[in-house]
Amino acid sequence: MAKRNKSLLQINIEVNSGSTGRIAEQIGQVAMDNGFDSFITYARGYNQSQSEVFKIGNKVSMLIHLLKTRLFGEHLNGSRYSTLKLISQIKTINPDIIHLHQMHGYYLNIPLLFNFLKDFNKPVIWTLHDCWAFTGHCSYFTLVECRKWETECNNCPQSKKYPKSLFFDKSRREYNLKKKLFNSIISLTFVGVSDWVANLAKLSFLSQNKITSIYNCIDLNIFNPKDNRLDIIAKYGLEKDKKFLIASGTTWIKSKGLDDYILLSEMLPTDFQLILVGINDSLSKNIPSKIKCIKRTESQIELAELYSVADILLCLSYQESFGLTPIEAMACGTPSIVYNNTALSEMVTDKTGIKVETGNLNAVIEAIKHITNKGKGFFFQGCLQRAEELYDMNKNYLKYIDLYNKLLK
Repeated sequence: MAKRNKSLLQINIEVNSGSTGRIAEQIGQVAMDNGFDSFITYARGYNQSQSEVFKIGNKVSMLIHLLKTRLFGEHLNGSRYSTLKLISQIKTINPDIIHLHQMHGYYLNIPLLFNFLKDFNKPVIWTLHDCWAFTGHCSYFTLVECRKWETECNNCPQSKKYPKSLFFDKSRREYNLKKKLFNSIISLTFVGVSDWVANLAKLSFLSQNKITSIYNCIDLNIFNPKDNRLDIIAKYGLEKDKKFLIASGTTWIKSKGLDDYILLSEMLPTDFQLILVGINDSLSKNIPSKIKCIKRTESQIELAELYSVADILLCLSYQESFGLTPIEAMACGTPSIVYNNTALSEMVTDKTGIKVETGNLNAVIEAIKHITNKGKGFFFQGCLQRAEELYDMNKNYLKYIDLYNKLLK
């Protein structure tokens, strides 16, 4: 296997698909532009990649892992055979840097992998896309206002939420196992995708490790203002005399604001159209007809088109480690209204949108009126400037390259 001077291996659940998959792909692109060979492993969710990719496991191993989690609460200890194959692949590639992303999702045996990484003795970076690395069970704890992870998880209030366990609460056991494993690798560096998640990690059992933050980024060659408004409106069957409020996502549940969007649709003036992107056929049957539903798209060009015709991007999520959709919309010149919780408060300024009290739909309505009264043009340049300064992948992901090179020295 031909190699350049340096090589990077990223481990993630998906590649060039979904938010973390696209981030891994973009980091791989920037790494290759800076003298690295780039490899990415994935379990499911695949689009063509510029890196060399390897699949972890299959549907059967994932199903067995899922059942083990559901029945016994053993989320860390499934997918043994798949992880052994991954370890074999790591030995073959022999990368200089290993970069971890989403480690949960029924595809890895965590003790097996981390015990190997401890002995493999190569620099490891773990990007924290959520809070799972330092809790005993959940990916986010803010909705239930739980802070047990600061001392020791037990009697988890979300044990029946993802990763769902039907009968057993193993939160204390998994908390202490994570604490032992994730502190066993001397050369492990944690990178929060926002200051919010990085600062939480510093309050957790991860605090003895190096912890920094690097914002997620986007490709500004894709996410930029599109000027074919009438064509886009016709393409998606939108009403051209309406003002468009758009929200985009891959997981539509209460914590992501689904209930709030439905309630908001009843409060909107008739000259507004609310558009939800990423709604499947099954869910769309339960969405009020006054909401325009658009199926999930893997095409970032299509997302950029929708953001460009929107007057406002809404992100009414109750828990976000970053908030990618406001950034994508920002790069298309579209202001956002977000809840002022978790990492969302870092993303938006008064030049790029409005932050409102979480769950306060009356405040959302007032913010919509404020932005539409000023006009999208008032925020347009501020949005483009902030996107270019903070979220351009060709600039910001160089921070990862600097980190790789520093660790290799």
